Amino acid sequence: MARTKDAGSSPKPRKEPGRMKQMWQVFQMTRRYDSSAQWLMLLGFLLPILVSLGLALWLAGGNGFTIALWIVAGVLAGILIALVILGRRAERAAYSQIDGQPGAVGAVLRSGLRGGWVGNEMPVAVNGKTQDAVYRAVGRGGVVLISEGPRSRTTRMLEDEKRKINRVLPNVPVTLLSVGHEEGSVELHRLPATLRKKKRTLTKPEVLAVTNRLNSLQASLPIPKGIDPMKVRPQRGKMR
Repeated sequence: MARTKDAGSSPKPRKEPGRMKQMWQVFQMTRRYDSSAQWLMLLGFLLPILVSLGLALWLAGGNGFTIALWIVAGVLAGILIALVILGRRAERAAYSQIDGQPGAVGAVLRSGLRGGWVGNEMPVAVNGKTQDAVYRAVGRGGVVLISEGPRSRTTRMLEDEKRKINRVLPNVPVTLLSVGHEEGSVELHRLPATLRKKKRTLTKPEVLAVTNRLNSLQASLPIPKGIDPMKVRPQRGKMR
């Protein structure tokens, strides 16, 4: 008799899509939310080819092999530029989907920071009634407090958090930012670039020291795994 498969055998793991398929999915998502992305990518691809072709005709002196090398270099440069444009536009399209939702700033701080910046995914202050929140990022530009919600409601929250930081780190610059579409606010997709443009005032060791200092002040008492703090009951004293 032929052997049958065990009934309890685990199913095969789902195969991950290839790199080209992933890029195609990213392109489709980006084009859905940003119709100009495909035209910018096409321009970024064709422009280096045209430039390289012009240089080849000018500098190659009629040598076919040299002209072909120039054209290949232009194609490679065009592909690279098109991919860079796709990455930037895809990031902006992804941010547009979460813009205005609670926790959007935390998502950007978790995945969108570069240049040595360290951001907290969880807010350092939250208004339970309005869901307004304040997040914190630390980098070479100092400490940046970022509010999520209308400026009229979050200005006081930012000032309160700034005073707390100034008490423990009086020599560290603290910048206040508000994310939103109001005048004077920073749009969500521009937040990473805004942080990178901050003037550098701290060294890398100082950034680490400031981050550890602030995290230690924010840390709460540890709770054992598997225990819901809302359901913990005080232990009764043993009867003698």
